[in-house]
Amino acid sequence: MPTAPHIALDSAAPAAVDGRHIRALTFQSVRMEYLRRVLGELSLTAVGHRALVVGSGRGLLARGLARLGFETVAADPSPAATALARGADDGLGVTYLTTPAEELDLPDGSFDLMYCADTLEITERPDAVLAEAARVLRPGGALAYDTVNRTPVSRLIYLGAFQALPTTRIMPRGRYAAHRLRRPVELAESLDRAGLSAKDVSAFKPRDVRSLVRATRGRRRGTLTDDQLPELVEMVLEPGSRPVVTYLGYAVRRA
Repeated sequence: MPTAPHIALDSAAPAAVDGRHIRALTFQSVRMEYLRRVLGELSLTAVGHRALVVGSGRGLLARGLARLGFETVAADPSPAATALARGADDGLGVTYLTTPAEELDLPDGSFDLMYCADTLEITERPDAVLAEAARVLRPGGALAYDTVNRTPVSRLIYLGAFQALPTTRIMPRGRYAAHRLRRPVELAESLDRAGLSAKDVSAFKPRDVRSLVRATRGRRRGTLTDDQLPELVEMVLEPGSRPVVTYLGYAVRRA
């Protein structure tokens, strides 16, 4: 079955609107917060260790990990996204690669931490993505990820607001599909098949969903810039609660 396309820029929307970048900007703080928690639970220090971000887009998360002290590689299937990431680099030594998540052009057992961003809800081949994650992680290495649950509410937001409604659309039609949205229990089963032991699932959401609607509409109209979005849309972790829309999680590669 063919891999669903990863789209760096939404050519059907106004040229300045990049849905993946908007998502990365609004998710950045909660992603970093969750990763710090994972590192603490695993007693893993950044210095002297290697991290990989798959689905890295413009490299925002990869640069965040590099600032923590990781030797970081940012991988994305889109050459355009890779070029934008290199252009935004600020001398942190991140390595930027163009390679698909399903077939990473990277050595076995070469990373201590991997983050899978904007990928698991897009790919038609989640088992291939997770098998590649297990392959490039060392035994005991951690895979962290965020993705979208399959619920009526998530369908309304991701299939409706984000790619169908003209006033809030930030993604091209077809980027999200119901069968690619996966429940935590389904993802845990896939992780296990790949040799990865699921350790945690944490819901996260906007502190105020109305702020997300206002920010999305404002960005769509061009009255807000990308840089204004993180302050307007504050994402918060909800550990232990059932994820209604989005969730973060991590797993550890078994020996």
